[in-house]
Amino acid sequence: KLAVDLLKLYAQRAQQTGYAFPVDMPWQQELEDSFSYQPTPDQIKSTQDVKRDMESDRPMDRLVCGDVGFGKTEVAIRAIFKAVTAGKQVALLAPTTILTQQHYHTLKERFSPYPIEVALINRFRSNSEKQEILKRLATGEIDLIVGTQSLLGKGVHFKDLGLLVVDEEQRFGVNQKEKIKTLKTHVDVLTLTATPIPRTLYMALSGIREMSLITTPPPSRRPIQTHLSPLNLEIIRTAIRQELDRGGQVFYVVPRIEGIEEKSAQIREMIPGVRLAIAHGQIDASELESIMLTFSSGEADVLVCTTIIESGLDIPRVNTILVEDSHRFGLGQLYQLRGRVGRSGVQAHAWLFYPTTADGRVNLTDDARKRLRAIQEFAQLGSGYQLAMRDLEIRGAGDILGAEQSGQMDVVGFDLYSEMLQEAIQEVRGQEIPQVDDTQI
Repeated sequence: KLAVDLLKLYAQRAQQTGYAFPVDMPWQQELEDSFSYQPTPDQIKSTQDVKRDMESDRPMDRLVCGDVGFGKTEVAIRAIFKAVTAGKQVALLAPTTILTQQHYHTLKERFSPYPIEVALINRFRSNSEKQEILKRLATGEIDLIVGTQSLLGKGVHFKDLGLLVVDEEQRFGVNQKEKIKTLKTHVDVLTLTATPIPRTLYMALSGIREMSLITTPPPSRRPIQTHLSPLNLEIIRTAIRQELDRGGQVFYVVPRIEGIEEKSAQIREMIPGVRLAIAHGQIDASELESIMLTFSSGEADVLVCTTIIESGLDIPRVNTILVEDSHRFGLGQLYQLRGRVGRSGVQAHAWLFYPTTADGRVNLTDDARKRLRAIQEFAQLGSGYQLAMRDLEIRGAGDILGAEQSGQMDVVGFDLYSEMLQEAIQEVRGQEIPQVDDTQI
């Protein structure tokens, strides 16, 4: 059923007429000039691609793929501003509460000189606040709403939604993502991602979605040194010590919440006097936010955490990340985690640890080995796209029209699968499917 619904949705979007935005208003240039950095050539090109899509009468479905910290958000800010100044509402969807807070503050600040009403809806809002925001959203008083998946809930109504921006798309489930699309079949959709999941990448490569790449790093960025190592307490101690000695901070990532307290105690024992904080998804929302604020303001040296830090957090002083049991993480996750460091022009380090047996043998599956090799191989800046291509090889393109984000096409073969997909699309569009004679052998 999901496959048919998805096909209908993509077919409808392809045939529908959307809203053609007008050319840039005078304020647009003013906003773009207020960007405090020199935009890279890829940022300029991506912005032009997005604007061209918005000005056409076909609903936009564009994927902007760029490394962590390469300025995808700025491309989105310019698109959002264009939509709002044309009188449309915009929704920005992000996968985590912390990330929505960060986006909200950035947008508030950039749009402060203009009469633009920005609102935030996430789990830190009380029920009465949420009701008030939703009421103002439905009447059109709110121009831009930032939120987590609660924006996909039944009670959310827009007066005139013109643009939907989805950040870190790979963190949403397939059903959530397609629910995003059904929000409005004729709304322009802009998706930002550093590592597109194989299915999204395949859709972009096969022309179902448009794609812009941002591969030029900001001038001061250096590649992150990626080290693979069996779990070794001496290496952990040295890596943390070296980072603290140069005045930096450290992320220590574990795959599960169980054992996080013991790991923290172990680090405290290794490095006496270390200021340590713990963060994971089961901590109460407001407490979690204050932990993250404490850490980002430099009041703790080491944050022992789960992958809660995977998306979008921007803390320039953190320049070493250690990941325990790295073989348990997907390629996209490892890539995102590594991208949390190295944002300040200082040489950053990522340590990826894997377990060994009692006699020192490495016991990893073939896929885990391939993933770890790939993350080390693609250490240069701007390699998110190549990594996604490698992920496509390792995982298969995902059941393109089903809920699986990794899947085996080997059963029918990639070309035949694509052909079947093409026929299904033609069928939904009501086009005639050419008959092929049975082959006689």
